[in-house]
Amino acid sequence: MPCALGIDFGEKRIGIALSDREGRVVVSLPTLLRSDDRTAVEAIAEIARREGVELIVVGEPRNLDGSSGPAAERAVGFGRKLTRATGLPLRMIDEALTSREAENRLRQVGVDPRKHPERVDALAAQMLLEEALGLVE
Repeated sequence: MPCALGIDFGEKRIGIALSDREGRVVVSLPTLLRSDDRTAVEAIAEIARREGVELIVVGEPRNLDGSSGPAAERAVGFGRKLTRATGLPLRMIDEALTSREAENRLRQVGVDPRKHPERVDALAAQMLLEEALGLVE
């Protein structure tokens, strides 16, 4: 398993998660506030270089029926920009309901997701990367 970077792309914030070199453990990184794509791509590309990332995984928010909408198209476009900037392979993964599951998990440990939306994004990135690496059943 390669070292991978998981991205939960959003209009305001981007959740980021990183796997270890063996692809067995995933940790969330600080959430990135998104002002524009260029700045966000540069920041994520720097993380990828610094950490020796070999694969980028971006969550694709598909509709419940599996179809793509505008949000999925924006995520795919952002993933392509990351690939061009880093030269790394890109894997898109369906992230349907990861943010909702992240909110539920945070509530279970006493964190109000409305007061800490950055934690929702970070946990969603961690969850989608764990799924992409086959670390969850």
